[in-house]
Amino acid sequence: MTSQNTRSSGIQYDEPRGVRVSTSGRIRGRSGLYDKHLSHMSGVYRDADAYRDAVSAQGGDTLVYRVEENRVGDGDGALILGTSTMQPGRISAEFAVTRGHLHRRADRAEVYHCLAGHGVMLLDTVTGQSRALEMTPGIAVHVPGGWVHRSVNVGDEPLVTTFVYNADAGQNYDIIARAGGMSQLIVADDDGGWASIPNPDHIGYVGTAR
Repeated sequence: MTSQNTRSSGIQYDEPRGVRVSTSGRIRGRSGLYDKHLSHMSGVYRDADAYRDAVSAQGGDTLVYRVEENRVGDGDGALILGTSTMQPGRISAEFAVTRGHLHRRADRAEVYHCLAGHGVMLLDTVTGQSRALEMTPGIAVHVPGGWVHRSVNVGDEPLVTTFVYNADAGQNYDIIARAGGMSQLIVADDDGGWASIPNPDHIGYVGTAR
C-alpha cells in the first residue's frame, strides 16, 4: 500500500490514487457515507399532508438517498469526489428530491455526472434566475458558484450521480427552507413525464444567503 503523502524538497504532497466508482454509486475505499431517510425530509416537500401520510404509510426509515465520498486532504485546492444514489418516488405530484444547498463559500462550483437513471438538476440564483437541466447517463452538469442546487429523480429507477467540488466549499442547507422552497417544483405531467412549475410558496433568497 502506498503512503498517504510524499515529501520533496520539504514540500508534502498527497499521494495520487485511483478510486473505483460503480454505476450503483458504491465507492471502493470511501472515506465517508451518510443516508437521508424519509423522516429527515420534513419541510422539503410542499404538500406537508402528503409527506406526513407517506411517513405514516412507509415508515420514517425509508431510504430516500445515500451519499458516499472519497476525500483526500482539506487544504487549498483539495477536492471531494462523491456519489449520490437517490431512490425513485413521489410526494403527491412532486418527484423525490435531495435537500439541496448553496455552498457556504458561495463562489465554489460543483460538477455532477449522471451514471444511471433519469433526473433533473434544479438550480436557482439568489437574484431570481432558475434552471432545470435534465440528466441521463453520460450527461454532466456544471453548477457554477452562486447557484442553489437540488437533484430530482424523475425516473422509475435509482438516480446515480458522481460529483466533485472543493473540500472547503461547505453546504448551506437552510437557505432553501428560509426561502419557502426553491422557485420551481419538478412535478409529474399528464403524459407520464416531468414538468417544472412555479412554487407559489417561494419568497425569494434576498437576505437569506449567509
